[in-house]
Amino acid sequence: MDISVIVPTFNEANNVQIITNRLLEVLQSTGKTFEILFMDDSTDNTPKILDQLSQEKTYVHYIHRTNQRGLATAVTDGLKFAQGDLLVVMDADLQHPPELIPAMIDKLNDGFQMVIPSRFVPGGSDGGLNLYRKFVSWTARIIARIALKRLRKISDPTSGFFAVKKSVLQENMYHPIGWKVMIELIVRANITSITEIPYQFHARDLGSSKMSSTEQLRYLIHLGRLVMISEEDRRFFSFCTIGLSGVIVNLAIYKLMLLVGSPVVIAFILSSIVSLISNYILNSTLTWKSRVLHQANGRMIQFIRYATVSVGGLCISSGILSLLYYISHFHPMLSGLLGIVTGVIWNYIVNDRWTFASKKTIQPANTMETITQHVQK
Repeated sequence: MDISVIVPTFNEANNVQIITNRLLEVLQSTGKTFEILFMDDSTDNTPKILDQLSQEKTYVHYIHRTNQRGLATAVTDGLKFAQGDLLVVMDADLQHPPELIPAMIDKLNDGFQMVIPSRFVPGGSDGGLNLYRKFVSWTARIIARIALKRLRKISDPTSGFFAVKKSVLQENMYHPIGWKVMIELIVRANITSITEIPYQFHARDLGSSKMSSTEQLRYLIHLGRLVMISEEDRRFFSFCTIGLSGVIVNLAIYKLMLLVGSPVVIAFILSSIVSLISNYILNSTLTWKSRVLHQANGRMIQFIRYATVSVGGLCISSGILSLLYYISHFHPMLSGLLGIVTGVIWNYIVNDRWTFASKKTIQPANTMETITQHVQK
């Protein structure tokens, strides 16, 4: 079979006949074989309507789930049971226009692994949302793009409307929660070839929205889980956490030395050195553990580089603070905050690309062993 359209439903009795008719017209125009697979968790009479549709139309199938509910598992179960080589996931509430499916299929046939109709590329629109929903949607997108590097080039990463090649998916590896399944697929299946096409968001005509504060919390938990299984994303948050611990160590040692009568300058220098060593040990053990050299001279090279980057970061932070405060007359707290953020970004990027770039690039000259490293991009 060529195309499977997976439609999760929960109490959508008023919509399933309409969406089926629209899908039929669109899918027949592609000239390909297809099925419409409803994944139903309804507690109303939706299953009866779906059963009638499936008897009248051979291309309509449905699975009524009684032991498990939720949009996330409805989609992943649908991906598992779908027979098509090209899979389209869309809502049943008529906010996702089926008329875009032929363009989505064309893009998959052009070689892309995933196609996302986006409200935020030229020609798209999210006009169907009220101001509150727009704010919630914007916040969810920003958080996702900050948390997960591979989403940063996607304008609409929280979309529930997408098409994907079944060949890129792996069974039994998905554990989504909440309402944003597409992010789960992108991260866990390592989907890298993605394109977006514009679409006009349509306000919901029938039924009620299923978005709630509980689902929003589940979304944040979902992102956190994906960060933890993504090395490239976990690395940055680990670096920031260790940096915060370094500040605590620095202040604690500084205070202790002052209590025993150490001169202020000496206390400041020694506490900074202890903090630097502590941060290096933790970062080499946790953040970049797969790239650390075990030879003594190799570790020394990495430590010297780390210290150099840290000093450079301090100089940059101080320079930004001075520029903003003394020249641009920014508020001192804002100037300091921007200086710190700049220094953190500098330290992370340079340490990632230079200090711990790879085992091979800083391998000691006296060893002939070839060390290879696969770094997920």
